[in-house]
Amino acid sequence: MNTNSICWFEIYVDDLERAKRFYTAVLGTKFHDLPSPDGSDEFKMACFSSPENQGVSGALVQMKETRTNNPGNTSTIVYFPCEDCSVEESRVANAGGTVHCPKMSIGEHGFISICLDTENNTFGLYSMQ
Repeated sequence: MNTNSICWFEIYVDDLERAKRFYTAVLGTKFHDLPSPDGSDEFKMACFSSPENQGVSGALVQMKETRTNNPGNTSTIVYFPCEDCSVEESRVANAGGTVHCPKMSIGEHGFISICLDTENNTFGLYSMQ
């Protein structure tokens, strides 16, 4: 299991190519495009390329209506590593939060749940099972 508190982040953008140019200019980072987990062209991701053993990585994400159809007008989501994200997801409501998107497959990359905490912050849970 990952020993970092955070295992992944996503920065939601309106224009993926423009955002890639920005982060490349500012941080000098490179990106590699990831296939959409649902196979549609309404969901695009570009992963930050990072040196080995850096720990946490993430991606720029462009989805149709990202800014208007997300909880709390989310611009960034951090993901917390879990053995099975459905376990932590099952604790969210009793702790005062909300499950926005129940556990779903992201293909060969595992599973995620998207939740809201008591302060209306969006966070993700990630597991391989």
